[in-house]
Parts: sequence; C-alpha cells; structure tokens
Amino acid sequence: MAKKIYETPMLDELESGPWPSFISGIKKLRDDHPDERIQEVTSSLLGQLEHSYETRKGYWKGGTVSVFGYGGGIIPRFSEVGSAFPESKEFHTIRVQPPAGNYYTTSMLRQLGDSWEKYGSGLQTFHGQTGNIMFIGTDTDGVQHFFDEVNEYGFDLGGAGPCVRTAMSCVGAARCEMSCTNEHGIHRLLVNNFTDDVHRPALPYKFKFKVSGCPNDCQNAIERADMAIIGTWRDDMKVNQDEVKNYINAKGENGRQYYLDNVVSRCPTNSLTLNDDNTLTVDNHNCVRCMHCLNVMPKALHPGDDHGVTVLVGGKRTLKIGGLMGTVILPFKKMDTEEDFESLVELAEEMIDFWAENGLEHERTGEMIERIGLVNYLEGIGVEVDPNMVGHPRESSYVRMDGWDEEAEKWFERKAEAASA
Repeated sequence: MAKKIYETPMLDELESGPWPSFISGIKKLRDDHPDERIQEVTSSLLGQLEHSYETRKGYWKGGTVSVFGYGGGIIPRFSEVGSAFPESKEFHTIRVQPPAGNYYTTSMLRQLGDSWEKYGSGLQTFHGQTGNIMFIGTDTDGVQHFFDEVNEYGFDLGGAGPCVRTAMSCVGAARCEMSCTNEHGIHRLLVNNFTDDVHRPALPYKFKFKVSGCPNDCQNAIERADMAIIGTWRDDMKVNQDEVKNYINAKGENGRQYYLDNVVSRCPTNSLTLNDDNTLTVDNHNCVRCMHCLNVMPKALHPGDDHGVTVLVGGKRTLKIGGLMGTVILPFKKMDTEEDFESLVELAEEMIDFWAENGLEHERTGEMIERIGLVNYLEGIGVEVDPNMVGHPRESSYVRMDGWDEEAEKWFERKAEAASA
C-alpha cells in the first residue's frame, strides 16, 4: 500500500527562506528512502507537525520508556493524535553518549546510521544541547533493539532526568595548540566514575560536567556546567618577538596601528605594550587569560608551560533564578599525575554528594549555592576559601578595608603551612 502524503502548506513555507530547512531533510526521507517503513513514519510526522502549526498546540506527551537495567537515557514521546497519524504515534528519542571530543571515524558514523535506520526513523542530530547524539523517532519495541546493537559495538546511553548528564569536552590537544590539559582524559575518567549516576536518576536535578582545554572555553562550560574544568597556565605567556614583527609587517604601513587597535587596546587589563621596535611586552602579573591576543596572533603568542586547570561550579541556563555563570572554587590545580586526576574525581564526588543531600527538588548546584551561600558550600565540600574565588567583580566601591591586612596574613600563613606539610 502506498504511503499517505499529507498536505503541508505551512511547513512548505519553512523551505522558502535562504537557509537549509529541517523540513527538506524529513521530506527527503519520506520521498527517497528505500525503506517503506521510514517513508511512512516521516510522512506521518510531517502530517502531525503541520497539524500542530495549524492549531498552535503541541501533541506530544511523555511516559516511561527505558531499556533493561537503566532508569534514563530515553525521552518518551507518545502522540495525543496518534489515531490521525498512526505511523508516528510513538516517536521516542534515544540519547547516546559521544566519544570524548566528539571524535568519530566515518565508518563508525555509517554504522550508527545503519543501526538507526534499522530500528528508527533515520533522523539524528549531532549533538544535542546536553552533548548527546540524539536519535529521534522510534517505537517502544525499537528502543531496546537499537540500544542492544549500538551497545554491542561500544556506545552507551546518555543522561536524561535528574541525574549526572553526559559530559562534554572540546577538540583538545589533538587539534588545538592552545590546549593546556588532557581534556579527553578528564572527560573519560569522570564519565567512567559516574556511570551509575548517569543511568539511574536519583539526584535533585541534573548535574553537568564540561571540560575545555583553554580559557577560550569552546564548550561554554562556565555558562552551562555545574562543574566546569578549564585548562590554563600560571607562568608567563610565551612571546615570539620575530613572529610579532612578522604579523605587523604583513599588514604593511598600517600594521603597527592595526595591532595597537585590535590587540593592545583590547586587552581588558592593559597588560600589553607594543614597544617602539615592534616587540611586545606582556605584564603577566595582570594578565587574566582572556585569550584575545593569543587568538589574533597565534604564531607569536602561546600559553606558558606550567599547565593546569581552573575549576568552577554552578553554571547553568535559566531555571528558578535565571542564568548563572560558574564561580571559581579551585583557581589552579596541576593535572600531571594519576593522583591529580583522582583528586579531581574525589572533588566531583564531594560536590555531587553535598548537593544530593542539601539541594531542593529541581534545584541546580548554582541555585543551591545562591540559597545557602558560597562559604557554607565550600565548607561542605572541604575546600578552603581562597581570595581568587571570584563570581563577579564587586558592585559597590564602598568596601570596608579594616581588618583586611590581618586576614591576609592568616591566609598566607595557612598557605605556607600547607606547602611545608
């Protein structure tokens, strides 16, 4: 029996603009895919979507769908108008964890695609906002079969619900010369350690790890992760003065002015000076690692050699109290030895355990910190207060200074005792 083709005048309008449309992709599956089942499913999907546009109402409802031994990873979608569009009445999404740094071989991508066309609609997104590969559209029976097949060749479900979500890491040292840490090693260690918390939701809400190899933060970890791990350095920036001159000379007679306007004057802490002989001086003490100068002049400027990570906590998008950016809780941590990696995982365990015990239902870590205060949180996870823990610059210029010298002396004494221990 020939598939039913639904009239979709409103969806057709989405193809009329200058940019590629997802409607065109679904139509291609409907019209050209060799599997009649996928043709019927995508045709039905288009029909329901057109109906939603006409009525200005969504018709997907949730439910409970999972695979044996897991409590999450599947986003259930049951249609409230399944009688009118029966081929897509069940259209569940399966979240699958990507490899660290989103590295694939082309053969693996084809293998994933073949498995999904066997049991699903053929619709995929690389990658969802939470970091997963999103396999969109299968029925309840297909969920278990698809999982079994991809799990057999090495892939696992991602997080969904109140759990530790799928971690993300940037492309890292394999492709980026700015990398200051082993992003993929950190990513893999965290995922392996918290696999049970990913698959069996038992937390107040979601908890996300994201790892960026340098302060460019290509993962937007500071804005999106409950625990953001950012590669950085603490010695002097490396400057190749010959390359600085090459950059300037390449711009011709306006070269010096160009780099004064686009690099030196844009340093947020005025830490750069372009000397009369076209060499560059960096005030490393005041450099805040914004990365702008390194990005504009990558051959001339490079991170120092004393690498480590900065750890921030509490980043998230809008929820109860609006968006939050992460607050520094470890200004610098070396990541050279196996013990360094283990201590980072131990810190993550303390953070999750404390939040699990003290967070309210549907409350992210950053919102809990806003409620109980950063000092109480740091005490709860066993981290000492450090003057470099900065959430945002102070908003009032009227700050009492009395007692600061005494407190600073106490802090330096504690640091000296810790160093000698």
